[in-house]
Amino acid sequence: MARKDKAHIFQLRNRNLISLTAPKSPITEQFRTVRTSIEFSSVDKDLSSIVVTSPSPGEGKSTITANLAIVFAQQGKRVLLIDTDLRKPTVHYTFHMENLVGITNILTKQATLGQAVQATGQENLQILTSGPIPPNPSELLSSKSMKNLLETAKNEYDLVIFDTPPVLAVTDAQILSHLTDGVVLVISSENTQKDSAKKAKELLESAQAKLLGVVLNNKKEEDNLYYYYGK
Repeated sequence: MARKDKAHIFQLRNRNLISLTAPKSPITEQFRTVRTSIEFSSVDKDLSSIVVTSPSPGEGKSTITANLAIVFAQQGKRVLLIDTDLRKPTVHYTFHMENLVGITNILTKQATLGQAVQATGQENLQILTSGPIPPNPSELLSSKSMKNLLETAKNEYDLVIFDTPPVLAVTDAQILSHLTDGVVLVISSENTQKDSAKKAKELLESAQAKLLGVVLNNKKEEDNLYYYYGK
């Protein structure tokens, strides 16, 4: 499941914001392990921006993204989590916050980053929600305004994490993966088909994305082991 570099596959269970509500739990420790693996996956340069995506809907991608953002913030990094699923945004639901102003307002020059970000219950973690759903998500994400926003965010935060739509559904994840330092692909042991995972990997590679690793979600707890896959 890797490009030319090696990729890690971890088995995790879906538990909402467990990294925030139960920071000493075994599942939170698994998220820390994923965090460490992401950091070591790019030893030649510091990761300042990553995309988290999945092949298809319903694979736990947004929950994984939120918990990774939390454990990176718990490490002391200044983290910005951006909801770029501009068709079916969920980050504001996950963190129980308003979605009146978000990234779409910034990209259409109706707000600045400082005006749109929201604080969370986790120190060092801020959220940029989707904002109003636009008629042209892909065009907005591939715009010069998006590149400018990313550069501004990288100057203000140690790590920018993008929660994107599924790879096989629309091109948005491919667009953002080309702009960022790497991609984490979330697959479900219960839902993801092998062909879907393979196709998602191929699409990301065609966008010249660097696949940092794969998180295997929704694995039965009695089989809760780590797997390492190398090419």
